Amino acid sequence: MLARANSQAALVSFTEADVEKLETAFLAQEQAECPVQHHFGPGVYIREVVLPTGAYVIGHRHKTPHVNIMLEGQITLFNQDGTRTELTAPQTFVGGAGRKIAYINEKVRWQNIYATNETNVETLEAQLLDKSLAFEESQKANGFFLTHDPSADQEDFIEAIAAFGFDPDTVWAISDDESDQIPLPHGGYKMMVATSPIHGKGVFATGDIAAHELIAPARLDGKRTPAGRFTNHSKTPNAEMVKSKNGDIYLFSTQSILGCKGSNVGAEITIDYRQALALSAGVE
Repeated sequence: MLARANSQAALVSFTEADVEKLETAFLAQEQAECPVQHHFGPGVYIREVVLPTGAYVIGHRHKTPHVNIMLEGQITLFNQDGTRTELTAPQTFVGGAGRKIAYINEKVRWQNIYATNETNVETLEAQLLDKSLAFEESQKANGFFLTHDPSADQEDFIEAIAAFGFDPDTVWAISDDESDQIPLPHGGYKMMVATSPIHGKGVFATGDIAAHELIAPARLDGKRTPAGRFTNHSKTPNAEMVKSKNGDIYLFSTQSILGCKGSNVGAEITIDYRQALALSAGVE
């Protein structure tokens, strides 16, 4: 999580309990924008984050050592013994397990590199990170005080699928059928699957997405990717499905969509199922 600040504060040696207290205080502050992009290649996952100037950062606890690449910027790391380490890009190093506390002196672009074939970001976070009780409680509170009422989206979803002869149980059964599922192909993505206030799982922005930007392939060679399986319906969608000449279907934004703030995912990416079902039925 990241909290904005105007100046650096003096820190002395600290314990894990001190970090928990600091994290709780940070979570109560306005969270800074920190767009995240996920890159997948053969046997590798690269998590790239941009950290804004003037932000304090407390990272989640990494379970294992991993390669770090600092591509740009300047950062002050606060070490547990009370010392400080100044890092200036570019540099590459192996970071140990544990947490980082830092102040961003100049906008930083940072990559964490992991050896894995997994492409589900939610699964990767569970495998690679330990999230604190303070953070988990903050997530629960954010859900409790959610200002968006999904009822209009849910009611419109029923109307939308009824026009094509479907009922909710049928649609959810199709979604749960994994026989035509494939992972996202190798590449870079500003999205992840997470729990949705609309229904079940949804697709959320992690990086800032511009209007009319390609978000992800949704259907390739007749197989559904997570973007094709989990993108929810909304009465006021911010994305749409687009069919290519070869019949593959891609998810594109129709307006700008904000990515992560602190460790919180960005806006949910939604479509109008009327448009998507008409496209699948060949009605252009």
